[in-house]
Amino acid sequence: MITKTVNGVQQALEGIESNMTLMLGGFGLSGIPENAIAQLVRLNVNGLTCISNNAGVDDFGLGLLLQKKQVKKMISSYVGENAEFERQMLSGELDVELIPQGTLAERCRAAQAGFPAIYTPAGYGTEVAQGKETREFDGKMYVLEHAFKADFAFIKAWKGDAAGNLIFKGTARNFNPNMCGAAKITVAEVEELVPVGTLDPNQIHIPGIFVQRIFQGEQYEKRIEQRTIRQKG
Repeated sequence: MITKTVNGVQQALEGIESNMTLMLGGFGLSGIPENAIAQLVRLNVNGLTCISNNAGVDDFGLGLLLQKKQVKKMISSYVGENAEFERQMLSGELDVELIPQGTLAERCRAAQAGFPAIYTPAGYGTEVAQGKETREFDGKMYVLEHAFKADFAFIKAWKGDAAGNLIFKGTARNFNPNMCGAAKITVAEVEELVPVGTLDPNQIHIPGIFVQRIFQGEQYEKRIEQRTIRQKG
């Protein structure tokens, strides 16, 4: 029987080195690989290029890596919740590549599918397209965007089995599934790790062929990025 289970986050991150390119799933603070990020902080690797929709907040998520200046470059769509990110970007300490959100998702999915590049209409005629190949299809202009090349992809799922099959919940499906199999090694941390055959095959979102390592995560905080409540009365 195929098993991709590893014994905890330390074993899951074996092979991580400074100056690598990493994909990190999640949307805002929803569905982020909290255990993997904490281990990256402990390993004290630096010079990292991080591909992630968001950059966390000052004291959580990718903000923990930014605090320790372990990140050399951020490739993201939305970074407005992180004051330390803003400070490093404006001071020139951090290289930043901002990408339209759909383009970020599709560049992940292209890497997952083995495609070298995609054409997208997003960004044509703006700074996003500067220096890039453009082409007309059926009277509409498109920009050539290359698939990402990453060493590791860190994924957070709700449930998974020993073969690496994954089920996501809610907002965690926004970027995590596209990043599975989009790097040389995909590491999945799950809230509940179950034996093979436990999951309903019709409910599986990502098959295990896209995952190399899986482990059960611990102590998820699941912070709320912006809490909005109704005033009494």
